[in-house]
Amino acid sequence: MIKDLPDNTVKDIAIAVALEKESVESKIWYVYIINLKNEPIENVLITSKGYGEKDGEQVKTSTLRHMFPLVEGNSFKIIEPIDEQTFGLNNEYWLSYYIGTQIYDKKFIFLPESIVEMNFTRLPVINKVGVMIR
Repeated sequence: MIKDLPDNTVKDIAIAVALEKESVESKIWYVYIINLKNEPIENVLITSKGYGEKDGEQVKTSTLRHMFPLVEGNSFKIIEPIDEQTFGLNNEYWLSYYIGTQIYDKKFIFLPESIVEMNFTRLPVINKVGVMIR
């Protein structure tokens, strides 16, 4: 029965896009996983992909997979660099991880044009400016 299933709601985990470095020619952006819990998460698997419409045509990026054996509590890991050209697409990050023997998963989607200065905030733990989804 559904009522017998555990409530494995993802809490205190965020995916963030932060501006790492800026020069006259370019900006360098990275995607991070931020563990805001006091406990570590284990066997962290993240798949990332971009999709949507650009110039009237459907566009899809490659699906990338990232694995981290452990993300300590109140810490972060860099998932991947991200190109500004994909900010006009849906950027999806599907996260799965374990705490003990319980598995948790959640899909985080940065909607087109959501990674803009107007949405910037100070990212916890990383202490950089960027956009975060919790």
